[in-house]
Amino acid sequence: MGQVGWRGLCLSLFDYKTEKYVIAKNKKVGILYRVVQLSILAYLVGWVFVVKKGYQDSDTSIQSSVITKLKGVAFTNTSELGERLWDVADYVIPPQGENVFFVMTNLIVTPNQRQDTCPESTGIRDALCSKNRDCPAGEAVIAGNGVKTGRCLKVRSNTNGTCEILAWCPVEKKSKPRKPLLVNAENFTVYIKNSIRFPKFKFSKTNVLNTDDDFYLKTCHYSAQHRYCPIFHLGKLVSWAGNNFQDMASEGGVIGIQIEWDCDLDKPPSECNPHYSFSRLDNKFAEKSISSGYNFRFAKYYRDADGVEYRTLIKAYGIRFDVMVNGKAGKFNIIPTIINVGSGLALMGAGAFFCDVVLLYLMKKSNFYRGKKYEEVKSSSRKSLPGGTVNGKQNSESLATLEQLRQLQTVET
Repeated sequence: MGQVGWRGLCLSLFDYKTEKYVIAKNKKVGILYRVVQLSILAYLVGWVFVVKKGYQDSDTSIQSSVITKLKGVAFTNTSELGERLWDVADYVIPPQGENVFFVMTNLIVTPNQRQDTCPESTGIRDALCSKNRDCPAGEAVIAGNGVKTGRCLKVRSNTNGTCEILAWCPVEKKSKPRKPLLVNAENFTVYIKNSIRFPKFKFSKTNVLNTDDDFYLKTCHYSAQHRYCPIFHLGKLVSWAGNNFQDMASEGGVIGIQIEWDCDLDKPPSECNPHYSFSRLDNKFAEKSISSGYNFRFAKYYRDADGVEYRTLIKAYGIRFDVMVNGKAGKFNIIPTIINVGSGLALMGAGAFFCDVVLLYLMKKSNFYRGKKYEEVKSSSRKSLPGGTVNGKQNSESLATLEQLRQLQTVET
């Protein structure tokens, strides 16, 4: 770069740019500009402030506790257990009542199991054998119930049999009742107490009606008229999730109970209400899947008169209910209001920039408009009088000076 170039670059650092307003009387660009302005204004007012409540400070760090209690009894009569009455201590797991609870609706009972040797179940592939060496002693049966003893047990003259194992004998039965045993579980009720708190605003509330009537919760059930009575029929919970209780009771499943708190704290606290929604969380087409339903095993242990331990093994099928709580709260705050208003004004400037692009680069007369919008003014040591004349005629330089001094120039298209 030559000396002249460096000199020009250095001098350009001291140039000053100021705005020049040009009114372009072009109806197309004018209409476009107003449409852009109205669109930005509608977005700012309608979406940012009305829908998203951009004038509020929000708190989504909701603190929540859930307490559940179930009530209901059922009667069964089976060959393994005989006549038996089931209450909440029998069919509700865990008993302390948390945000996840399980209601047993069907079961397979294997009573009087003792630690002994017995043949493995014929449904276990790893336990099938034809001779003793197929059952290495001390080897655990894959997906089985015990440890191999080294013997292959055959029934009568069959060529194949199953390995003898050391386990809780007899091993678990594989067949379950065709119909759920606890069919009356559909009429059981669950009390779901939810207490929430938004720490930023120090606001707390619960989904239970604040009343001194001791009989209110004993007589009410959740409905549109009793929104603050969180007592639900299990059958209705499943039906609201789009399923049939008796169909789910046979194999089991998982139901989600969603409690949503959306609180506008600029309104009275009575306007902050819980909203419930229900859905099935496991495979909806569980009956067609090899991993259908929901089940697990547990045992009850006893000792006989000789002090020998034995147990009753129960494979429980049922419905697990997951209570999930979400929420947010909002309250007016000047800071987000200023930020969103400033963002809207910045978008207004973007609209003007867009129209400038159309006017200066996309129109047929773009060169003409660019020449009117951008003008370079150099200072002159010679001062001309605005009204100066030469030979009775006004000086052309004076006319140019007057034209440059105008701050607003109208361009006729």
